[in-house]
Amino acid sequence: MLAHLREHGEPTDPRDDIDTASLVRRFPRLAAVETRDLTVDGARGPQPARLYRDPSAAPSGRAFVWVHGGAFVGGYLDMPESHWVALELASRGIPVLALDYTKCLGEAHFPVPSDDVLAGWRLALENAHEFFGVGPDAVVLGGASAGGNLAVGVAARLRDGAGTAPAGLVPVYPALHPNSVDPGAPLDPASPIGRISENFAGPGGIRDPYAFPGLGQGEGYPPTLVVVCELDELRPSGEAFAEMVRAAGGAVDVHLEPGAAHGHINEPADPTALPTVEAIVAWIRRLPLG
Repeated sequence: MLAHLREHGEPTDPRDDIDTASLVRRFPRLAAVETRDLTVDGARGPQPARLYRDPSAAPSGRAFVWVHGGAFVGGYLDMPESHWVALELASRGIPVLALDYTKCLGEAHFPVPSDDVLAGWRLALENAHEFFGVGPDAVVLGGASAGGNLAVGVAARLRDGAGTAPAGLVPVYPALHPNSVDPGAPLDPASPIGRISENFAGPGGIRDPYAFPGLGQGEGYPPTLVVVCELDELRPSGEAFAEMVRAAGGAVDVHLEPGAAHGHINEPADPTALPTVEAIVAWIRRLPLG
């Protein structure tokens, strides 16, 4: 699969109802959202990013940097997990900068995609007033699945001196342990999660707490919302991370989406998708600032 992705790129999504026009027909509130394509100077060259703002929405006073998933080898800014989610938040007064990153195809491994997200975070804060209309102290960081891993890993790096920490952290069905199916069990390199984790981590990286923040310390994270799904085999990873942060005295909430499976916010038609987005919006709006 990796060789095919390297040679041919991301396959075309066969769905005919996930383009912007189709999403606006289904969700008319998204029509006023304005987008602007940007680039981030990443670890190995420019990476795409996209800014979302709705000038007609009542400002929330908060903004969001959002990172899609894709098992560290796929995903892109037009997938619903990135594009639709960002449109929904922006339509509710939470401007979004959606980030892409280097995929782990061939020689690229951690920390390259993490460095890309860190660069995107720094760009967001440097331009917070222009991009979002808020100060850098009002910007939240989040991501889904592999993007949730990268968001939490970058938050850990920021905590430990790499820059300004986010106002809040939102990992959605994240993979935060080498064995995210069973965080306390040894990793089977031949299992699907083992192959994904080892490909991401690269040589010598499987025990790095910035690659897999569930292996690190729970202290020092900003207020955090962990979103997990009832039917997701990676649910134990998110729950174990939340418990680690809570045990260290951190402020953490867990939102369990009933009936949802991994990747459900990449399916706008899934009846569990919009409730998750609304839970994220509500949590960000409640987040105390300053």
